[in-house]
Amino acid sequence: MEKIEKAHEAEYGVKPDVIISAPGRFHLIGEHSWFCRDKTLSMAINLPVYVAISARPDSSLRCYFTELDDRKRANLQTMKFKKEDRWFNAVKAMLCGMISSGFSCKGMNITIHSKILPSAGFGITTAIKTAVLYGCRELFAKQCSDEMLLGCFVLGNKQFLGTATYYADVFTSMYAQPDTCLLTNYETKDYELFPFNFDHISVLLTDAKVPRISVWNEESVRSPENILLLGELKNRKRNAYGGWVYQESGSELVEVLSVVSEDMRKRLLSVIREHHCVLEAVEGLKENNFEKFAHAVNKSHDNMRDLYTISCPEIDWLTKRVLEFDLVSSLTPKACARITGKGFGRCTYTMLKNSYVERYRNKLTEYERIFGFKPACYEIQSAGGTKIL
Repeated sequence: MEKIEKAHEAEYGVKPDVIISAPGRFHLIGEHSWFCRDKTLSMAINLPVYVAISARPDSSLRCYFTELDDRKRANLQTMKFKKEDRWFNAVKAMLCGMISSGFSCKGMNITIHSKILPSAGFGITTAIKTAVLYGCRELFAKQCSDEMLLGCFVLGNKQFLGTATYYADVFTSMYAQPDTCLLTNYETKDYELFPFNFDHISVLLTDAKVPRISVWNEESVRSPENILLLGELKNRKRNAYGGWVYQESGSELVEVLSVVSEDMRKRLLSVIREHHCVLEAVEGLKENNFEKFAHAVNKSHDNMRDLYTISCPEIDWLTKRVLEFDLVSSLTPKACARITGKGFGRCTYTMLKNSYVERYRNKLTEYERIFGFKPACYEIQSAGGTKIL
């Protein structure tokens, strides 16, 4: 906090009126199957973004990202999307959402501080957005409720960026609590917290530094036709969490998916199996059963690799090394690892015994020697949501 306060004063000559902290985030399971009114399990983490804001007497917007040493300018009355603005577009989008929702905003000086850059993932862009909204509410719109703030988020994404809002991103950024995972239900547009009480387990995020090259368009899975097909395979089940499950096998499954290509059939089957992985992981959290939780995570990575096909050899090498630790049975694993985020490279998360952390880090040295990419590894803890400091 002291660092960003000094940086803000040095940049603008005034102290900030408000400082906000927003957590990083990663998704454990379900970030690729949410679109069919499903669920995503996420965790907020202690890789925070700090945003300092001071009000200006005019309508000018000035923004400084300390780690990038990058400065941007705009005017609230004439803000436009510019591809070259990258991270600054996220700031402008949220201000657009506030103004379009009827809230009056004045000009601002904004300073952003984050050790992790937005390009790495880990929810940094969402954290910037949420922190800017919280700061604007504190300075200009204290009557704005959380529900209204969420509306500003959705509107800014839609009108300024032309993108949908992933509620798991926003709920985790706003409402997470320490020592919990957050489950977003896209059917009800609500969330629930579950305890993450595995004290013997360390959690590590690894940026494998593999360039992200998409080999197929994920939007193709989310077509209305595919959503209708998946809807035909939903079965109401009173004792299942959320009240329904997918039919995973049988002649009806074969018949329903027979109308799509083989690649699409695999991806829709992946969506079905991912739903069951989410439910199993939630059961593991509720029962404080790490082996059940880890089994769901490992099964989910296999799913992402073999059916959804968004993994790559480098990521698979990292996850396989984790499973070699203390392996007794694949049904009762002592560790787990999975690709996380958009896929097609980049990041994994790993959960393993505290005593194995150093062994895992040694494997990263071997990884660099084999593949030529120098990974970054962060030992993290769960964190609470966005707050005014």
